[in-house]
Amino acid sequence: MIGGLVVLVFGTMAGEAVVSWRHEWRLRERGATEPAGDVFGMMLVAYPAVFVVMFTEAYFRGGVWMPVLPAGVLLFSLAKALKYWAIASLGERWTFRVLVVPRARLVRAGPYRWIRHPNYVAVVGEIVGVALVTRALFTGIAGFVGFGWLLLRRIEVEERALGIK
Repeated sequence: MIGGLVVLVFGTMAGEAVVSWRHEWRLRERGATEPAGDVFGMMLVAYPAVFVVMFTEAYFRGGVWMPVLPAGVLLFSLAKALKYWAIASLGERWTFRVLVVPRARLVRAGPYRWIRHPNYVAVVGEIVGVALVTRALFTGIAGFVGFGWLLLRRIEVEERALGIK
Protein backbone atom coordinates (compact mmCIF):
# COMPACT_ATOMS: atom_id res chain seq x y z
CA MET A 1 0.00 0.00 0.00
CA ILE A 2 2.77 2.47 0.91
CA GLY A 3 4.62 1.56 -2.29
CA GLY A 4 1.69 2.63 -4.43
CA LEU A 5 1.38 5.89 -2.56
CA VAL A 6 5.11 6.55 -2.96
CA VAL A 7 4.84 5.97 -6.71
CA LEU A 8 1.77 8.23 -6.92
CA VAL A 9 3.33 11.10 -4.94
CA PHE A 10 6.76 11.04 -6.56
CA GLY A 11 5.45 10.15 -10.00
CA THR A 12 3.17 13.19 -10.10
CA MET A 13 5.98 15.30 -8.64
CA ALA A 14 8.32 14.20 -11.44
CA GLY A 15 5.70 14.95 -14.08
CA GLU A 16 5.14 18.40 -12.61
CA ALA A 17 8.91 19.02 -12.67
CA VAL A 18 9.03 18.25 -16.40
CA VAL A 19 6.14 20.62 -17.10
CA SER A 20 7.75 23.31 -14.94
CA TRP A 21 11.08 22.99 -16.73
CA ARG A 22 9.43 23.28 -20.17
CA HIS A 23 7.47 26.34 -19.10
CA GLU A 24 10.53 27.92 -17.50
CA TRP A 25 12.47 27.56 -20.73
CA ARG A 26 9.67 29.23 -22.75
CA LEU A 27 9.23 32.03 -20.21
CA ARG A 28 12.93 32.84 -20.19
CA GLU A 29 12.81 33.05 -23.98
CA ARG A 30 10.07 35.66 -23.57
CA GLY A 31 12.26 37.73 -21.23
CA ALA A 32 10.89 36.53 -17.90
CA THR A 33 12.86 37.59 -14.85
CA GLU A 34 13.19 35.97 -11.45
CA PRO A 35 12.90 38.22 -8.39
CA ALA A 36 15.55 38.29 -5.70
CA GLY A 37 14.92 36.70 -2.33
CA ASP A 38 12.97 33.66 -3.47
CA VAL A 39 13.11 30.49 -1.37
CA PHE A 40 13.04 28.25 -4.45
CA GLY A 41 16.25 26.43 -3.52
CA MET A 42 14.92 25.52 -0.09
CA MET A 43 11.56 24.48 -1.52
CA LEU A 44 13.24 22.29 -4.11
CA VAL A 45 14.72 20.21 -1.29
CA ALA A 46 11.99 20.59 1.33
CA TYR A 47 8.98 19.60 -0.82
CA PRO A 48 10.13 16.05 -1.64
CA ALA A 49 11.83 15.75 1.78
CA VAL A 50 8.50 16.31 3.56
CA PHE A 51 7.06 13.27 1.79
CA VAL A 52 10.19 11.17 2.33
CA VAL A 53 10.10 11.73 6.09
CA MET A 54 6.36 11.04 6.24
CA PHE A 55 6.81 7.76 4.35
CA THR A 56 9.69 6.90 6.69
CA GLU A 57 7.50 7.53 9.73
CA ALA A 58 4.78 5.38 8.15
CA TYR A 59 7.27 2.56 7.70
CA PHE A 60 8.19 2.66 11.38
CA ARG A 61 4.53 2.93 12.43
CA GLY A 62 3.62 -0.13 10.39
CA GLY A 63 2.14 1.27 7.19
CA VAL A 64 -0.93 3.22 6.24
CA TRP A 65 -3.66 4.21 8.65
CA MET A 66 -6.61 2.27 7.26
CA PRO A 67 -9.41 4.13 9.13
CA VAL A 68 -8.47 7.43 7.48
CA LEU A 69 -7.13 6.06 4.19
CA PRO A 70 -10.19 7.11 2.15
CA ALA A 71 -10.20 10.63 3.65
CA GLY A 72 -6.47 11.10 3.11
CA VAL A 73 -6.58 9.83 -0.46
CA LEU A 74 -9.63 12.00 -1.18
CA LEU A 75 -7.89 15.09 0.24
CA PHE A 76 -4.72 14.35 -1.75
CA SER A 77 -6.79 13.82 -4.93
CA LEU A 78 -8.78 17.03 -4.45
CA ALA A 79 -5.53 18.91 -3.82
CA LYS A 80 -4.06 17.54 -7.05
CA ALA A 81 -7.23 18.48 -8.94
CA LEU A 82 -6.98 22.05 -7.61
CA LYS A 83 -3.29 22.19 -8.51
CA TYR A 84 -3.91 20.94 -12.06
CA TRP A 85 -6.75 23.43 -12.48
CA ALA A 86 -4.35 26.20 -11.40
CA ILE A 87 -1.69 24.88 -13.80
CA ALA A 88 -4.21 24.78 -16.66
CA SER A 89 -5.36 28.31 -15.83
CA LEU A 90 -1.81 29.70 -15.80
CA GLY A 91 -0.75 27.75 -18.87
CA GLU A 92 2.92 28.13 -19.64
CA ARG A 93 3.25 30.73 -16.87
CA TRP A 94 3.13 27.97 -14.27
CA THR A 95 6.56 26.90 -13.02
CA PHE A 96 8.22 25.91 -9.77
CA ARG A 97 10.05 29.24 -9.93
CA VAL A 98 8.64 32.75 -9.71
CA LEU A 99 9.16 34.06 -13.24
CA VAL A 100 7.60 37.33 -14.33
CA VAL A 101 7.04 38.09 -17.99
CA PRO A 102 7.21 41.81 -18.77
CA ARG A 103 3.80 43.40 -19.36
CA ALA A 104 1.90 40.16 -18.75
CA ARG A 105 -1.45 40.56 -17.04
CA LEU A 106 -2.35 38.73 -13.86
CA VAL A 107 -4.39 35.58 -14.42
CA ARG A 108 -7.83 35.88 -12.89
CA ALA A 109 -9.42 32.82 -14.50
CA GLY A 110 -10.06 29.36 -13.08
CA PRO A 111 -9.42 29.05 -9.35
CA TYR A 112 -7.65 32.44 -9.40
CA ARG A 113 -11.12 34.02 -9.48
CA TRP A 114 -11.64 32.96 -5.87
CA ILE A 115 -8.25 32.09 -4.40
CA ARG A 116 -5.12 34.20 -4.76
CA HIS A 117 -2.73 31.23 -4.51
CA PRO A 118 -4.61 28.01 -5.34
CA ASN A 119 -1.42 26.10 -6.16
CA TYR A 120 -0.11 26.70 -2.63
CA VAL A 121 -3.44 25.71 -1.07
CA ALA A 122 -3.16 22.51 -3.10
CA VAL A 123 0.37 21.81 -1.87
CA VAL A 124 -0.82 22.09 1.74
CA GLY A 125 -3.68 19.69 0.90
CA GLU A 126 -1.19 17.21 -0.56
CA ILE A 127 0.93 17.30 2.59
CA VAL A 128 -2.04 16.94 4.94
CA GLY A 129 -3.57 14.15 2.83
CA VAL A 130 -0.37 12.10 2.87
CA ALA A 131 0.16 12.85 6.57
CA LEU A 132 -3.27 11.41 7.33
CA VAL A 133 -2.76 8.26 5.27
CA THR A 134 0.73 7.61 6.62
CA ARG A 135 -0.11 8.37 10.25
CA ALA A 136 2.77 10.84 10.20
CA LEU A 137 1.88 12.53 13.47
CA PHE A 138 5.32 14.04 14.00
CA THR A 139 6.76 14.51 10.53
CA GLY A 140 3.40 15.50 9.06
CA ILE A 141 2.98 18.33 11.53
CA ALA A 142 6.62 19.37 11.21
CA GLY A 143 6.36 19.24 7.41
CA PHE A 144 3.14 21.25 7.42
CA VAL A 145 4.64 23.94 9.64
CA GLY A 146 8.04 24.04 7.95
CA PHE A 147 6.80 24.00 4.38
CA GLY A 148 3.99 26.37 5.34
CA TRP A 149 6.62 28.87 6.48
CA LEU A 150 8.41 28.51 3.13
CA LEU A 151 5.12 29.05 1.28
CA LEU A 152 4.48 32.26 3.22
CA ARG A 153 7.95 33.51 2.27
CA ARG A 154 7.32 32.50 -1.37
CA ILE A 155 4.00 34.35 -1.41
CA GLU A 156 5.72 37.55 -0.22
CA VAL A 157 8.28 37.31 -3.03
CA GLU A 158 5.68 36.44 -5.64
CA GLU A 159 3.26 39.20 -4.70
CA ARG A 160 6.04 41.78 -4.63
CA ALA A 161 7.28 40.64 -8.07
CA LEU A 162 3.77 40.75 -9.53
CA GLY A 163 2.98 44.13 -7.98
CA ILE A 164 0.14 42.74 -5.88
CA LYS A 165 1.49 44.00 -2.56
